[in-house]
Amino acid sequence: MLRSTPCHRQGARAGCQETLLQGPPLPPHFEMKESAEQNLQAKNLPLDVAVECLTLRDSRRDVDVVRDCVEDELHKELEVIDATRKALQQKISQAFEKLCLLQEVRQQLNSDHRGKMEALDIDRGCLSLNIKSPNISLKINPTRVPDGTSTLQQWDDFSQFNKNRAEAEMKEAIELREAIALTIAETNNELEAQRVATEFAFRKRLREMEKVYSELKWQEKNTLEEIAELQQDIRHLEEDLHRKFLNLKLCHTRLESRTYRPNVELCRDQAQYGLTDEVHQLEATIAALKQKLAQAQDALDALYKHLARLQADITCKANSMLLDTKCMDTRRKLTVPAEKFVPEVDTFNRTTNRTLSPLKSCQLELA
Repeated sequence: MLRSTPCHRQGARAGCQETLLQGPPLPPHFEMKESAEQNLQAKNLPLDVAVECLTLRDSRRDVDVVRDCVEDELHKELEVIDATRKALQQKISQAFEKLCLLQEVRQQLNSDHRGKMEALDIDRGCLSLNIKSPNISLKINPTRVPDGTSTLQQWDDFSQFNKNRAEAEMKEAIELREAIALTIAETNNELEAQRVATEFAFRKRLREMEKVYSELKWQEKNTLEEIAELQQDIRHLEEDLHRKFLNLKLCHTRLESRTYRPNVELCRDQAQYGLTDEVHQLEATIAALKQKLAQAQDALDALYKHLARLQADITCKANSMLLDTKCMDTRRKLTVPAEKFVPEVDTFNRTTNRTLSPLKSCQLELA
């Protein structure tokens, strides 16, 4: 009987030991949890970039302050980032809880394994005893049942429970590892797809603004040409008006001088009638020239106002294009490693970082 009992218990112990020793180790679960944490930490960069782009675009002015497709995509990007962070945080929490359970199960298995190994050593020692053994002796009430003694069925149920629990926890841990890997892949794919959509919206918006900017510059050029032509017309009108005034002065002087003719010579002759008609014609012509000059001045003022509006709009468009170009440059952080990233547009004065000519570099060194 003593020979069969250790064999039966040894088989049960072997099953528990196999579960303990052959089960998935904890390091892969730690690694997957750390991978999720690293991915969660990596989401700070897209979040910072999206917020920086929205902040930059807040500097748009006047009519360019509009909720366009870029604005929509940036807000959608923030929503995607927030959703991915929540999904990853949830998996990290689940991984932490599962690691705690695995540690608990591992400790329970270790404790059960130590107890079984200790019991196995005692049973092997008992099995090795015989009547010639020097350390045998009579004991006081050796047939007593110690407190806490379990039945063979209880012993087997306890061992099987630990084994089954360990296997179930390890199976769930493997499933959770797969779920974490899937979540990491899905969140990265979603964020990458949104990045592509946002940058496509940026490029589309930049093309639209460049087209409008070119149209405005063309209108500005035409307006400047019209202003130059109108200024030339005004100069011609002023010259014509000046000549007419000189002619009018001449007629007035002649008429006034002829009033000093003596006696009967002071007659209304043909010359008198001709000078009078010429004065009336000149006065009518001067009035017409003044009206044309006033109309030309009004038209010139209108052109100047239109030019001012065009130039203000051009300034707004140039500012908006610079801001969106800065945004696109900032978004290069998402694809270019940090150690290789060099801004193409200066953050403060928003000018393109270009290599200086040798002459300029020499001047800066001398300064």
